[in-house]
Amino acid sequence: MLKEFKKFAMRGNVVDMAVGIIIGAAFGKIVSSFVADIIMPPIGVVLGGMDFSNLMITLKNTTSTTEAITINYGNFLNTVIDFVIIAFAIFIVIKQLNRLKKKEEKKVKKTPEEVLLLREIRDSLKNKK
Repeated sequence: MLKEFKKFAMRGNVVDMAVGIIIGAAFGKIVSSFVADIIMPPIGVVLGGMDFSNLMITLKNTTSTTEAITINYGNFLNTVIDFVIIAFAIFIVIKQLNRLKKKEEKKVKKTPEEVLLLREIRDSLKNKK
């Protein structure tokens, strides 16, 4: 069983996927910081000094025994903006990869001279028969 697991875990696809997930998680943190620390403050200033993370609807106020119950839609807005930025970045990366892939497909491989010569010999022999 351990041998099978090792074989499965060391396959190229699994390792590539693991690397992609780790890099994706780190990229998500960078984007979250970018949104929270760089994008949202200017938007807040434009909207009159509003801090999106503090936007909430209070369903039940704080009492001496319980904390306030709130719907934190400001945090949700930040998460949506994070998602849009990440989705756009991934779109750009995939678009560039597809563009590079098309360029490679367009490159015509030059047939080696030996192969051309062998083809001529083959065709000449066919014509003699």
